[in-house]
Amino acid sequence: MHNTLAGGCSSPVRSGWSVGEKPFVQSRGDGAYAFDENGERYVDYVMGYGPLFFGYNHSALTAGLDELAARGVLFGSTHAEEELLARRLCAHIPSMERVRFTTTGSEATMSAIRVARAFTGRNLIVRFAGNYHGHFDAALFSAGASAQTAETGRSGIPEGVMQDVAVARYNDLESVARALRGRERELAAMIVEPVCANMGLVPARAEFLAGLRACADNAGALLIFDEIISWPRAGMGGAQDAYGIKPDVTTIGKVLGGGFPIAAFGGRADVMNVLAPEGPVFTGGTHAGNPFSIAVAHRVLDELEAHPEYFTRVRALAERLASGIRAIFARRQLAYNVVQSESIVDFMFRNGPPVRDYDEARESDRERYAAYYRAMLERHILLPPSQNEVMFLSTAHSEADVDETLSAIEESLPC
Repeated sequence: MHNTLAGGCSSPVRSGWSVGEKPFVQSRGDGAYAFDENGERYVDYVMGYGPLFFGYNHSALTAGLDELAARGVLFGSTHAEEELLARRLCAHIPSMERVRFTTTGSEATMSAIRVARAFTGRNLIVRFAGNYHGHFDAALFSAGASAQTAETGRSGIPEGVMQDVAVARYNDLESVARALRGRERELAAMIVEPVCANMGLVPARAEFLAGLRACADNAGALLIFDEIISWPRAGMGGAQDAYGIKPDVTTIGKVLGGGFPIAAFGGRADVMNVLAPEGPVFTGGTHAGNPFSIAVAHRVLDELEAHPEYFTRVRALAERLASGIRAIFARRQLAYNVVQSESIVDFMFRNGPPVRDYDEARESDRERYAAYYRAMLERHILLPPSQNEVMFLSTAHSEADVDETLSAIEESLPC
């Protein structure tokens, strides 16, 4: 496999390079569990890197897929279910007055940036080190996560692209001011993850997001929230509802498809009106809004709307896991800090308070995490093979799974 599959994987984080391991080769998934080539079962906290909020094979999403396919998995035409799904999303996320569907989160954020540039007639984008917005040129350098590119000049990203993107420090408004000094009237948009989960789990400070909103307004620019991960894990209104900050454009994905490929971007009607055919901006794709993924996304919303208790249940599991890890650290006199936000849990091998930005995230001990990852894998707990990623819980996880995980952590941590 490795000789023909470039890098031995289709996405670098899966390669295991960050922890010095070979790729974990998965044969199937069921509920909260991943199974390797030999059929061995692992409690899975990767969860597809976020989309599997319901775990694997939830019956509400997987039943009757043949019937969906029989209607046609791909149209070359618009269909009524697209409009209906857009209306349902706008009802939950009021800042999204108009929506366009894409296939991936990378496409959604790339399109949002293009729209912002066209709407404002400006080129400069401010984003934040450690925030991951996809693998297109303007988003990738200094992105943290598994996109660490030590030699940006050799990574295929043109220098000209970098001149139109300023990278500031997350949770640091003074850093934003420095990045913009003398270029305020060039600013098209600022794009930010309100809950960052690609340099470990780092929620934004409320005053930071409020400051970005004010800065964008003062500059006549747009504020883009990348909620590919945080919606709907932060609630049906997204992190923007939890923080009380209204962005101009929002991107969503991952959980929306329940494991199938779909994402979307949307925002103020006047901003979205720059899109063709009403305006000059082209975004599109053969698979964008395909009827199969749209139908599954409707099922996702059906399930979330019918069962608000899911959020309470998964949050309680995450709190059980987080508090259990904190208790282990206290017993072992380890000064690592556990962070938990709704259904996401994380800690880094770094002494001191929770990470606030990418500079602090880079202080974590990669070798210690690699040893921990291997020890947990031996105990049949599947973690992401990178310390920059996080632990996702799902409705399929149980208290028994969490307790099994805590026992494995107790045994896997260095003395």
